[in-house]
Amino acid sequence: MSTPQRLKKSTYEAELVRLQAELVKMQEWVRREGERVVVVFEGRDAAGKGSTIKRVTEYLNPRQARIVALPAPTERQRTRWYFQRYVEHLPAAGEIVLFDRSWYNRAGVERVLGYCTPQEHQRFLRQCPIFERMLVEDGIRLHKYWFSVSDTEQQRRFESRLTDPMRRWKLSPTDVESIARWEDFSRAKDEMLVHTDIAEARWNVVESDDKRRSRVNMIAHLLSQVPYEQVEPAELTLPARPPSRGYVRPDRSLQHEVPDHAALLET
Repeated sequence: MSTPQRLKKSTYEAELVRLQAELVKMQEWVRREGERVVVVFEGRDAAGKGSTIKRVTEYLNPRQARIVALPAPTERQRTRWYFQRYVEHLPAAGEIVLFDRSWYNRAGVERVLGYCTPQEHQRFLRQCPIFERMLVEDGIRLHKYWFSVSDTEQQRRFESRLTDPMRRWKLSPTDVESIARWEDFSRAKDEMLVHTDIAEARWNVVESDDKRRSRVNMIAHLLSQVPYEQVEPAELTLPARPPSRGYVRPDRSLQHEVPDHAALLET
């Protein structure tokens, strides 16, 4: 299969704005209908998950759209049922939750780097389809996306992060380890898909060597999976400002104002 050309910036930006406007409409429908939406973002390191999540949530109301990116589990959390710490982050009515990595950590990084036992990994593969069927049966709309990036493109992105002080924090020891364990992660991913690509919650693969193309593809697909409709907003009328009743603002010299840094830019 030939690789499509990189999406033009002008085409990408115009379509992204259109799709983001639709996401706002979708969120309002979710809020009105009391729906619960979960979107799982998985994939290799530097595959573009985080930047896509940023575009998805850019114009959404953060009170009803939450990003969940959990740190490593505590010692206490390790003694609990594996899925337990994810359950507490599931949405209530009218909410959208986006998992920047999820319970699938056990099928990937934990499996490959030995953070779980083979028995725990096998138990996960058995329980995960049951867990997800329970979520869907309870009315949660569950959408799962796997961001696929080639080894050469991942390497290029890692090298870019290594020399970019603004993004250096994105490169972790685990990321470096993933280069040497590329095939191990590939096998783990293949095994995960075999066990967890179920009819109730299919895996949707996003080719992400071209980040622009992957972002609009993923958002367009998500919108196609949610049967939202336009919700007319309540009419609001701004009142006329009432006349002054004698309020006098305290002298500005009594306040501790932020220095005018912007003024330095104009000299």
